[in-house]
Amino acid sequence: MNDKCSLSRIALHNSAKICEIGCSKSLKNRLYDLGILEDTVITPIFESTFGDPTAYLIKNAVIALRRNDCENIIVYPL
Repeated sequence: MNDKCSLSRIALHNSAKICEIGCSKSLKNRLYDLGILEDTVITPIFESTFGDPTAYLIKNAVIALRRNDCENIIVYPL
């Protein structure tokens, strides 16, 4: 597999598999509620005009995440 990187470094329309979520417990619980779990595939599909936030496709749902939060989500590019 490729090297790990933060979710914010994945290019649009390229999928990645989540391997680690390193953030505060409250934010981690919120991300879990949105379906962002370890071993889940996530794909950035749209970037706002100014580059933040970015929309991600995960489990047939589209969610928006700020770049700051994505820095703490470690993924394997697919």
